[in-house]
Amino acid sequence: RQTANGWKCYLNGGRVETERYLYEWAKEVNDRGAGEILFTSMDHDGVKTGYANEALAHLSETLDIPVIASGGAGKMEHFRDAFTLGKADAALAASVFHFGEIPIMKLKEYLHEEAISVRL
Repeated sequence: RQTANGWKCYLNGGRVETERYLYEWAKEVNDRGAGEILFTSMDHDGVKTGYANEALAHLSETLDIPVIASGGAGKMEHFRDAFTLGKADAALAASVFHFGEIPIMKLKEYLHEEAISVRL
């Protein structure tokens, strides 16, 4: 979650605040050999207004490992923005797929048309 002091890491679905700050913790796990970072913004999760692209971009620019966007997808443009503005290596979503709001093949075709590399 984003706090007045910066992005903080939380446990238990965003209910328990830790002492860790996102960027420092991500850098530490990167340096310790993590294979990728799955970044879920609890502020964006479930509200379908888009991913936390500014934080995603910062992570992508400062880490040596892939960054996966999570939390915030509500329309196809949000995925495009996660890749272009957020510089994410991958993006995930749940409810928009589970409830058929965004058909996966239509999303892939849209991203392909937007010059985002996807498997068709």
